[in-house]
Amino acid sequence: MKLWPASSARPGFRSSLYLLGLTYQGFGLLMALFALLALGWEEDARGFALGAALGVGLGKLLQGLGHPQAQPRRAEVFASVALLWILVPALGAVPYWLSGGLTYLDALFEAVSGFTTTGATVLADFGQFGRSLFLWRSLTQWIGGIGIVVLFLVVFPQLQVAGRQAFFAESTGVEKERLTPRLRHTAMAVLRVYVLLTGLAFLAYWALGVPLFEALANALTTTPAGGFSPNPQSFAAYAPLAQWAGSLFMFLAGVNFLLQYRLFFGREVKPLWRDAEFRAYGALVLLSGLLLALYLYTHHLYGLEASLRHAFFQVISILTTTGFASVDFAQWVVPAQAILVLLMFVGGSAGSGAGGIKVVRWLLLFGLLRREITRTLHPQAVLPLRLGQRVVSEEALRQVSVFVFLYTVLFGFGTLALALLEGDFVVAFTASAQAIGNIGPGLGPVGPMGSYAELNPFSKLILVLQMWAGRIEILPVILLFSPELWRRLR
Repeated sequence: MKLWPASSARPGFRSSLYLLGLTYQGFGLLMALFALLALGWEEDARGFALGAALGVGLGKLLQGLGHPQAQPRRAEVFASVALLWILVPALGAVPYWLSGGLTYLDALFEAVSGFTTTGATVLADFGQFGRSLFLWRSLTQWIGGIGIVVLFLVVFPQLQVAGRQAFFAESTGVEKERLTPRLRHTAMAVLRVYVLLTGLAFLAYWALGVPLFEALANALTTTPAGGFSPNPQSFAAYAPLAQWAGSLFMFLAGVNFLLQYRLFFGREVKPLWRDAEFRAYGALVLLSGLLLALYLYTHHLYGLEASLRHAFFQVISILTTTGFASVDFAQWVVPAQAILVLLMFVGGSAGSGAGGIKVVRWLLLFGLLRREITRTLHPQAVLPLRLGQRVVSEEALRQVSVFVFLYTVLFGFGTLALALLEGDFVVAFTASAQAIGNIGPGLGPVGPMGSYAELNPFSKLILVLQMWAGRIEILPVILLFSPELWRRLR
């Protein structure tokens, strides 16, 4: 990435440098606080201290080269968001590397998995990390779930034009809905819901017997649909009531936050029930959960309550791409596993903490298929495609088609490469699916009670690329490898 002196930097690109500089300084100060926390807990603070020094130092340099009110071009916005989402984990990996005893590649894998809210881990021995590293691990998912740009829009209102364009480049979903006239107010609305759900999850887990530190760490990774738990057994270590609570909060994590804002703070119920995506999401959870519970119960794996609990917990966990586990489903019979694997390709709602393709895109694809079938029979018919009461633009349909195509191609190439490197198709298929969908567990050795520690280093690099691309919905990462983009940035 070429850096120009402040006096000669391209006007648009200077806004990107300013944003990255602020972000690095913010994380540097945060790691400085974690260094003090580690010292208070009598743990190794060197990783946090070095990360703090790098973050503040590099951040000030980049901020000096940038300008908050510069007008970025479209190419510069996409490039800066893509780079932001790999450069921040590169800094966030330093504590795992220096204090956690991981190689830098493994540390980068863990950091990317955290910030992208994937939840896949290379940690085979949970005794290797102290509490400060586990809390950092959970906090990276909490920050990554709401979005780095969204969070910094709330804290730094001076970002103005650059922040607004970066917000829409970072946001997930088909239509980027704005709740209020000012974008910063929208970010504040999302943050209020995010904090409320996190606080309620923490209190519920703690009240239901989860140890205090684990309740906090799990709450920080529930709302962003992240799935990092400080307990190697995930939610299998907790009481049934805590697992039911986890199911509830994971379900909410997969619902559009702006709709929840209207519900919780505006007491508007109708927008939620009228939302076609929410209705489809709820129906999918109900039907999939009942189907899986029926299979578990009739095949004598569990009793009725346990069948319902594990079925709904795992359906919601995989559908919302959270990745928590109430049981080692890698040990289930193949038909039960197949239901979960299919759900890996669905995802939660747009505008939520969930990853994956998203329910709304599937609704549009099925609507597009239905329209094309009708058009085949009635070629002269005018058939606008509707989602609820709204007519969907052809531009939105084109974007959905391109996204699903890129998603499929990246998943396919990842599966092929991992199969060649690992010699295990089940591992390759499920690891690739979980990485690009930001889900976390796969099957086999990379199942919910396993880890990615033993994978080939090149396999880990492929998964890092997939997690990174999946979090920002692929296109910004693809653009980084486009010669046309770099010609525009000259």
